[in-house]
Amino acid sequence: MDNTVLKTTAAPEPEPERRELSQQFPATPRGACLARRLAVRRMVEWGYPPASDASCTVALLVAELASNAVRHGRVPGRDFRLRLVCEPSTRTIRIEVSDAREDRLPAIPATPSADEESGRGLLLVDLLATRWGTTPRIPVGKTVWAECGAP
Repeated sequence: MDNTVLKTTAAPEPEPERRELSQQFPATPRGACLARRLAVRRMVEWGYPPASDASCTVALLVAELASNAVRHGRVPGRDFRLRLVCEPSTRTIRIEVSDAREDRLPAIPATPSADEESGRGLLLVDLLATRWGTTPRIPVGKTVWAECGAP
């Protein structure tokens, strides 16, 4: 009888890879709507169902940042760009929306009164995102970004 011990080792699980989407859209309300829809579709492809917390959060953040790019960052004849990055190593999803206006940086406004029809968007971004901010866009414009958790 042989007393040989056979050892087996399992290969380590591969590190999930970073996923990314980058797409340009017309700086119109329809472009903002298309950006949100594409973000939700890509979240589904990445394993986040449309009704999941992560997908709903991304949809709201994209909708707000894209509509701000259309409303406040629009330069005639220029589009805006959506970039969505899922970083499994940090369990973070980063949303970036870039437009051509460098002179109009977003800031959280004072709390709007109950009868005002606008002014709540960045309050939502501030509540939903783990962090957010702006960076200059080379050669022209700015990028407004927000990050949220990706369980």
